[in-house]
Amino acid sequence: MIKEIKLPEIADNVTTAVVLEILVSEGDKVEKDDSLAEMESDKATFDLPSVEAGVVKEIKIKEGDEVKVGQVMFTIDTSAGAEEEGEEPEKDKSEEKQAKEKTGEEEKKEAEKPEEEDKEEEISGEDTAAKEDQEGAGKKDLKEQESREPEEEKEKKEVSREKEDTGKPAAEVPAPPSVRRLAREIGIDVRKVPGTGPEGRITMDNVKDFAKKQLEGRQSPGVADGYELPDFSKWGKVRREKMDTIRKITGKAMSESWQTIPHVFQFDKADVTELESFRKKYSKHAEKEGAKLTVTAMLLKLTAEALRVFPRFNASLDLQNEEIIYKEYVHIGVAVDTERGLLVPVIRDADKKSILELSVELNELAEKARKKKIMPDDLQGGNFAISNLGGIGGTNFTPIVYRPNVAILGVSRSQIEPVYIDGEFRPRMMLPLSLSYDHRVIDGADGARFLRWLCEAMENPLLTMFK
Repeated sequence: MIKEIKLPEIADNVTTAVVLEILVSEGDKVEKDDSLAEMESDKATFDLPSVEAGVVKEIKIKEGDEVKVGQVMFTIDTSAGAEEEGEEPEKDKSEEKQAKEKTGEEEKKEAEKPEEEDKEEEISGEDTAAKEDQEGAGKKDLKEQESREPEEEKEKKEVSREKEDTGKPAAEVPAPPSVRRLAREIGIDVRKVPGTGPEGRITMDNVKDFAKKQLEGRQSPGVADGYELPDFSKWGKVRREKMDTIRKITGKAMSESWQTIPHVFQFDKADVTELESFRKKYSKHAEKEGAKLTVTAMLLKLTAEALRVFPRFNASLDLQNEEIIYKEYVHIGVAVDTERGLLVPVIRDADKKSILELSVELNELAEKARKKKIMPDDLQGGNFAISNLGGIGGTNFTPIVYRPNVAILGVSRSQIEPVYIDGEFRPRMMLPLSLSYDHRVIDGADGARFLRWLCEAMENPLLTMFK
C-alpha cells in the first residue's frame, strides 16, 4: 500500500515550511517516526517523521523548496517492508499490467480514428486566415461601437465586469464603477478599502490613500527599498551567502515593529548582591532537582510577578477596534542565542510555577532551540520577553519590542561597583536593566515604576522568589 507523507499543520498562522535537508533516499527502509526531512518554518526547525514503516518510494521535494501545509512530500510503500529488496509487490505488478493494457487500447483506438477527422483539420486550417480576418474586423467594429456608447452604458458594463472578476455582487461594493476601475488599474482590492463617503461609499481619494499606505508599508528595511549597493568587489574580495529563513523572518518582523511602535527606553540598575548570594546558596539544591539556577531563571520568576502587579505590560494593542487587550495569563518569552540566530521560546503560565520548575523548563527549551528540535508552538503566545546578553558582555542595550507585545526587558552584564551606603562606599554587584515599551500603551511613569519594582524585587529576592 502506498502512503502519502504530507506536511502537517505546524501552528496557527503557519502555512509553509522550507526543506533544509532530506534525510532519506528513494528505496531506503524506514520505521515509523523515523525522520524523513529537516524543516524550518517561522523561527523553528523540526524533523518531519514518517507516519508508517516501509520503503521510500518517491521523494517529491528537494532541499530549499517551500512546502505548503497538506502538500505531499514523500510516498512510502508500506507493503515493501516485508518483501525482499528489489521485488515488486503483486499489487504494483497488477497495476502496471493494467496500465500497459490501457495504453495499448488507447494506441489502438488512436490508429483507428476515421480519416474524416484529418480532412476536417485540413479544412479548418484553410479557413483559419479568413476567420482571423473576420474576427479582427469584428473587434474593430466593437471598439468603435464602445467609443460611441453613452457613459452610463460603460459604467453598467464595469459593474458587470466587477462582479465577474471578484465573484461578489456589485451592490455589496459601495463604490461607483469609475472608482472600482481605478482600484483595479493600480492593483487594489476595492473590497478592502474603507469608505468615508455617504453611507460608507468608497471615493477616489479613499482608493488613493489606501494605495499610498500600502506603498509606505512596503518601504521598510526588511524588504528591498530601491537602494542600490555599490560594487564592493572593486575594493577587495567579497563572499555572498543567502539569508536563511530565520534571518529573513527576523529582519522583516523587527523592521515592522520598529516602524509601527513608538519606542521608549527606560534604564535602571539593580543591586543583585543578595540575589547572587541566594543563587549560590541554593544552586546545589537546584541541581539535585535537575535544575540549573541562573540569573535568567530567577529574573523570569520575578518578572512574572511584576506582570501581575502591572497588567498593562501584559497586554496588546488592538488599533482597529481601539482597544487594549489585557491577558489573564502570563506567558514570557526568553531569547536564546543559537547558531541560526535568535530564537524566543515561550514559558507558559510563568506566574504559576516555582523557581525550580521554571529553571528546568527554561533549560529544556533552550536545549531544544540550540539542537534544532524546537517546534513553532514553543515560540508563540508570549506576552512579554526577556533578552539577557550578560553572558556576552555590554553595559546596556535597547531591544526592539516584538509585536504584538508592548514591552521587552534587556539584561546586561553585572559588575562590582562602589555604592554609597550609610556614609561610606561599599562594593556591590550591580545589574544594568533596560526596558523598551510601546508609548501608545505605556506612559513613562508606568515604565519607571515597573522597572523600579523589578529592581527592588531583585534586591529582596526572598519576598517574591518562593511565592
